[in-house]
Amino acid sequence: MLDLGVGSWPTRRIRMTPDKVALVDRGVETTYAALAQQTNRLAQGLRALGVARGQRVAYLGYNATTFVETMFATAKLGAVFLPLNTRLVPPEWGYILRDSGASVLVWDDPFGEVVLATMDDLGTRPVEDPTNGPQLPTLVSVTGAPGQTSLEQVRAMGSDDPLDEPIGLEDLFMIQYTSGTTGHPKGVMLSHGNITWNMTNGLIDMDLSSDEVALVVGPLFHTAAMNQQFMPTFVKGGTLYLEQSWNVDRAFDLIESVGITFFWGPPTMFLNLMQHDRWDSADLSSLRTFQCGGAPLPEAMLAAFGDKGFGILQGYGLTEASPGVTLLRARDSMRKIGSAGTSCFFEDVRVVDEVGAAVAAGETGEIQAQGFNITQGYWRKPAATAAAILPGGWLRTGDIARIDEDGYLYIVDRLKDMIISGGENIYPAEVEAEIYTHPAVAEVGVIGVPDERWGEVGRAVVVLRPGRTATSAEIVEHLQGRLARYKIPKTVVFADELPKNASGKLLKTVMREQHGQI
Repeated sequence: MLDLGVGSWPTRRIRMTPDKVALVDRGVETTYAALAQQTNRLAQGLRALGVARGQRVAYLGYNATTFVETMFATAKLGAVFLPLNTRLVPPEWGYILRDSGASVLVWDDPFGEVVLATMDDLGTRPVEDPTNGPQLPTLVSVTGAPGQTSLEQVRAMGSDDPLDEPIGLEDLFMIQYTSGTTGHPKGVMLSHGNITWNMTNGLIDMDLSSDEVALVVGPLFHTAAMNQQFMPTFVKGGTLYLEQSWNVDRAFDLIESVGITFFWGPPTMFLNLMQHDRWDSADLSSLRTFQCGGAPLPEAMLAAFGDKGFGILQGYGLTEASPGVTLLRARDSMRKIGSAGTSCFFEDVRVVDEVGAAVAAGETGEIQAQGFNITQGYWRKPAATAAAILPGGWLRTGDIARIDEDGYLYIVDRLKDMIISGGENIYPAEVEAEIYTHPAVAEVGVIGVPDERWGEVGRAVVVLRPGRTATSAEIVEHLQGRLARYKIPKTVVFADELPKNASGKLLKTVMREQHGQI
């Protein structure tokens, strides 16, 4: 085949198991053969719609067979897949579509109203770079909304003639936008090779089998659910149950009824399982692989799963690494509690001081990673790319860690004071920028505070303008519709002043000491 990229995977898989069920979506089964055929037809149809090599195709929708088809079909054309976070709001989607220059937006129910609002937002703002793509993408409705081209109509434009484009591992496969540390998200460019090598690292560590049955409850627009769970399982020829949302009762039902073998989720999902009434009585014998990401699991949770004979894979990663950097293997989960493990097989990791020299065991420094899974850089942001990727391909993560005498990594602090809430990354600068638009706010700083359910949530510390008043509820209400709900601080407190250093920079460490109590 000429196509060496991810888009060739459905075709390659049907050489081995064409009749195996690949996807189960709301009770509808799709075999690998059917998926390959649908993907091929959709790719042909997208080409007839005008999608060319290198153009961006966005998808807004929950986990679904159509998400997977659109992703593979886009890749088969040599175009670039752009998964959108369903938890954002129209101004945020509008920025991403403008910045990426997406030529097509495929959207699924129930996003009809917000898509129209996003188009209104796009229509009232100028294109930053007219050569980067059309201002308004062509809309394709998964279900065929009135007046909209349906995904089925696009498939009908295609044919069953095999499509085999010359695509290399260095070609761009996907852009995943991450929350921005300076107020706007950045598009992380991931090549076909990045995804392929990350998938390879996963298979080396997870020992997945061709009879795998994976419960995909993490959103596929996130790098972890997509690249740590979906991709390795797909390549092995397993069956993937695509769930649109997390429901702990539904999870127990599927584990027992269909024999789920592979579960991925953030710590909150593991906590939900462990605290549920069915935990003691449920038949979990089919489960073989648990993988957790987003934050370290506490000892009590590890012990609860250990008592049932389960070890949990934990790791450290970021979108820029596709995302795997290190992994704490299940056998080490109790011996190295709190650790993010050691580097993946085709990965090198180092912890360095401010001049780039390796630190001694036990000392803290910045994590840097090198490997075939490291991003090509940030979309249309050469300065940010140059700052993040050093000579030799080393990625500056900005995360602070220490390595113990056995070579195990322990995360000490997070990138630019990032908050991780229920597996979602929240960057305070983005939230602060929106709070500043409230007329009563003079200064604001956002910090993370512990939360029993989400692990961590945002708290805004606000200084009001002289003579102005505002309540916590008014600040929160002001953010509704401006930010995704998970980004809106759960609490707002008021202060006379915010701690700063001599240059005027906010001292987030001091803020957490002063205002970080639960």
